[in-house]
Amino acid sequence: MTKQITTILFDCDNTLVLSETLAFEACADLTNEILARQNVPQRFTGPQLQAEFVGQSFQDMVHEIPRCEIYDFKTPLSAAALQHYASMEDDRVIAKLAQKLTPCDGANDVLAELVRARRFHLAVVSGSALRRVRVSLEKAGQSGFFDRDEVFSASCSLEIPVSKPDPAIYRHAVRALGRVPRECVAVEDSRSGVLAARGGRDSGGWVYGGVGGGGEREEMGRVLVEAGCAVVMEHWREFAGCLEGIQRMVEEA
Repeated sequence: MTKQITTILFDCDNTLVLSETLAFEACADLTNEILARQNVPQRFTGPQLQAEFVGQSFQDMVHEIPRCEIYDFKTPLSAAALQHYASMEDDRVIAKLAQKLTPCDGANDVLAELVRARRFHLAVVSGSALRRVRVSLEKAGQSGFFDRDEVFSASCSLEIPVSKPDPAIYRHAVRALGRVPRECVAVEDSRSGVLAARGGRDSGGWVYGGVGGGGEREEMGRVLVEAGCAVVMEHWREFAGCLEGIQRMVEEA
């Protein structure tokens, strides 16, 4: 049984790149158009959507909104309509990301050092559409750190699309890479992502999360730990130390 971490699986949005706020701005515009067409007077801002639906796909979010009584849709959305809006959302989000996206502070330096060291295999495991992830990595200057075929999407890489916290995308990625969970570390920033990486807490993999800055970081750190994070970092400069800590946990397990 291996006692070494060999593979690091990175979430993309707000883990490697600062995309969530931009994405939810675009998503809120489209969501409000849908609400207007349904004669629903309430509207969302980007931060409201982000607080309520972070980690979920646009399709899951639009499914969830009508379940709240105040957002009652007069006419349920058909599968075709939902797919149409999902395509629109992809286009609008990608356009905004291609214009404004930046990498998370310190992430590129860490990735460059990992590639130079050649100690770990690196891959991306995202809940976002593959086209969006690739545009994000390119815009952030990160595409060269990952093999193109080792960027995995919960909505595009599986025969049946899922959203995190469904662990199917992590299980798929680990199999595709020829690894086993106990030699993998996942880096996530949300509860749904941590739960997906943990595979329902029984996959044997290790997870640590980044909570970033802001006044809510202490609470977010608590949420990540409760979801199953072994270690939480507040900035990418802490990455190497966190990874060493997880390696010690692996050796002692």
